[in-house]
Amino acid sequence: MIKEMSGRELDALVEKGGTVVCDFWASWCMPCRMLGQVMEPLSEEFADKATFVKVNVDENGDLAASLGIFSIPDVFVFADGKVKTHNVGYLPEDGMRDFLKQNL
Repeated sequence: MIKEMSGRELDALVEKGGTVVCDFWASWCMPCRMLGQVMEPLSEEFADKATFVKVNVDENGDLAASLGIFSIPDVFVFADGKVKTHNVGYLPEDGMRDFLKQNL
């Protein structure tokens, strides 16, 4: 199961280094819920390449604003303490798998 984090927890995890995949979402967002179902099996498939987490933008608006998140879902890949890339919007499982393969 993908761990839900606060913005502070995510900042601390990213600062440690390594690769982090973060799904920025909200409970009222249907595409976010659909993507959550896609991300669960992919987090297991790519567990050896990255740590997978999720952050609720409604509860962490300052972090979302600082990252320029204007639309959700938005999946960010952090590497070595920095944003490497991100994908805005829902992708089906094969599309998200391809995104992760290219960026992990």
